Amino acid sequence: MPPEGTKTMRDGELPAQDGTREWRERAREFPINEARRIVMRLSGPRPLIYWTDFLLSALIGWGAFAYAVTHAWRWPDYPLAVLVAGFALYRAVIFIHELAHIKQTRMRAFRWAWNLLAGMPMLVPSFTYTRVHSDHHRPRIYGTAIDGEYRPFGAEPVWKIVLYPLESVFLPALFILRFVVLAPLGWLIPPLGRLVWARFSSLTIDLSYRRPPPGKGDDPHWRIEEAMAFLFGTGVVLAMATGRLPWSFGVTWYLVAMLIFFVNSLRTLAAHAYRNPEDGAPMNRAEEFLDSVDIPGRTPLGALWAPVGLRFHATHHLFPSLPYHELPKAHRLLKAELADNRLYLAASRRGLFDALRRLWRDARAARGRSHAGYREAQKR
Repeated sequence: MPPEGTKTMRDGELPAQDGTREWRERAREFPINEARRIVMRLSGPRPLIYWTDFLLSALIGWGAFAYAVTHAWRWPDYPLAVLVAGFALYRAVIFIHELAHIKQTRMRAFRWAWNLLAGMPMLVPSFTYTRVHSDHHRPRIYGTAIDGEYRPFGAEPVWKIVLYPLESVFLPALFILRFVVLAPLGWLIPPLGRLVWARFSSLTIDLSYRRPPPGKGDDPHWRIEEAMAFLFGTGVVLAMATGRLPWSFGVTWYLVAMLIFFVNSLRTLAAHAYRNPEDGAPMNRAEEFLDSVDIPGRTPLGALWAPVGLRFHATHHLFPSLPYHELPKAHRLLKAELADNRLYLAASRRGLFDALRRLWRDARAARGRSHAGYREAQKR
């Protein structure tokens, strides 16, 4: 416990952000070595937890999906089934985040099961995220222009915050195009295949991201995963065209995929403060933590919009190797045992809407500083 007389900060409180320099200066005081000693007692991935959680999520999700297809357009059965399928499959799909942190040589059966039950049927095989996300955690990459999972929402016009979730409407169509049309063309035309890899093979929030050529850190079985997604997507299209599957299957798949992308876009906006501008310098681990967000409150909704440990995203960036089932424990330990927990709790928000409100506020403040700086320069 913090010593008597040490000031603590309630979850959700955050010191005023007065710009990048002040925020980086505060990061120098973060007790990172003390924090490491505290979490050393926590365990690594527990396969039983992974298998049970994932299989139950997939079972509920695909069961609700089948119910929606067979009860298409019936009110209120159909929309409720789509919602259940969307949130359950979202939880199943988001295990891709855990796979990105597990060594390729570990839990191989789980990786293939995930691809068969979630990655392939939702057209997001694990190779689309594996190296992209590990790069996101590299100090020289995080928050910079080459980080595909970072956009400086907190330092740019607020309309970009609004626009980002709206991209969810057309993202499922892009994945259909990528795996059903562009994949086979890329196999036949190597230059096109290289372009498809660079521009259309990554789960990122920056649509201008260019993926490096296949290499160390990429899923070694990415060609097999790509072929599996192609076979599934093409098979479904042909089955609907020939009447073997009802068109409600395709409509339901698109609605579920759109719901997953939309909810995940809100979670993504709430995952970081996104204060580093496009030309900003790389960050160290403490700066990365303070640019990220924890939402530790226990509510049923939290498990829906930020499943599999993603409510503790700041703590995850502090200790990327911790499995999702250990992150709530890590948060409790650090909050209770850090001699001064103020900077640790500075990354906490009270809820999703509080995190979004603060992001909006920071973006407006950054825009105001930019305009003030421009006016000052004009006077000189």
